[in-house]
Amino acid sequence: MSPNPLRSQTRLAWIQKNLLNNWFNSLLTICLGCLLVYGGVGFCHWALKSAKWGVIPTNLPLFLVGRFPADQYWRIWLLAVLLAGLSGCTWGMLASAAPRLFSPFNLVAVALAALTMVLFPLPEGNGVLVRGTLLALLLLLLATSWIAYRAHRGRPALARWLSPAWGLMFLVGFWLMVGGLGLPAVSSTTWGGLLLTLFMSLISIALSFPFGVLLALGRQSTLPLIRWLSTLYIEIVRGIPLIAVLFMALIMIPLFLPGNWRLDLVLRAILGLTLFTAAYLAETVRGGLQAIPKGQYEAASSLGLNTPLCLGLIVLPQALKISIPAIVGLFIALIQDTTLVSIVGLFDLLGMSRSILANPLFIGRYAEVYLFIGIFYWAICYAMSQGSRYLERQLNQVK
Repeated sequence: MSPNPLRSQTRLAWIQKNLLNNWFNSLLTICLGCLLVYGGVGFCHWALKSAKWGVIPTNLPLFLVGRFPADQYWRIWLLAVLLAGLSGCTWGMLASAAPRLFSPFNLVAVALAALTMVLFPLPEGNGVLVRGTLLALLLLLLATSWIAYRAHRGRPALARWLSPAWGLMFLVGFWLMVGGLGLPAVSSTTWGGLLLTLFMSLISIALSFPFGVLLALGRQSTLPLIRWLSTLYIEIVRGIPLIAVLFMALIMIPLFLPGNWRLDLVLRAILGLTLFTAAYLAETVRGGLQAIPKGQYEAASSLGLNTPLCLGLIVLPQALKISIPAIVGLFIALIQDTTLVSIVGLFDLLGMSRSILANPLFIGRYAEVYLFIGIFYWAICYAMSQGSRYLERQLNQVK
């Protein structure tokens, strides 16, 4: 099938207008293009011939789950199966409203992921099993997405169970990680790598969002005491570096607890991240609240709504809609800030990478290891940014 001539002409016209419209821009485009080609060729030469990627497959379990007991890996695989199935259902239901989610670009990305799973070197012995499991998870993701896509087109009300399903998924995942209720208990000190990074990020996001909204409403309150306390907390926390907050959570929180209480180190780190992020999120939400015209408040009053109903039904939804880009940017920064917990003794993805690089067998493999974990961080943050853009488009279509 021949390409669309109008689209080809449009692309050529865009290139000529934006990149080759005068001699200076043409020269600049050619120079930057040559620089990018030169850098790309050099990177490919290093990645294919000079880099020693053996450090990645040898330590892959440490990168992913840290020192989680090997005989309990089935719990992690079960969690991955449940996440793949639920993610596929979510993808399929969203694609029924936005068909671009099934675009050729996304399908090519899935194909490249499958190719990477096949070609990625893994330790001898269990490499075939791991590859087969990963491919099965990918096929489960595609199958559930297609089934949900077809089912949702006939029954749109199915999307209502997505939010409760994700909430239940969170509880099930926490049970599989911690244990109890029939499963052997696994100490949080054995968690690490990507597992610990995602756990701390999700818990901190879930806790900091309502706390930050309450702080924003408190700073806008007409009651002086609530307004002063909220303002004092926000200004104090925003004036302290995150690493100082983490150290205070590590050292000072036990001082306020009874002598026989020992709060888990992971929970203390989550508490520090939550308190720090909530202060910044409060200012972000307050900016959205100030952007709402006073006419919205007056219209709510004319309808007989009291202050809580006015905020909950009219003002706050509009403020959060305005603040979506800033809120998602703050959450992306929170995911990246979890790397600081390695300083207080937790082995997240970055901390586990440092411990691996301290092994005499892998000294000097900095580029390979940091590029590998950088891909993980980029994938998580890019997925969040794309999700926020989709949410913005959907909310902008609501009249």
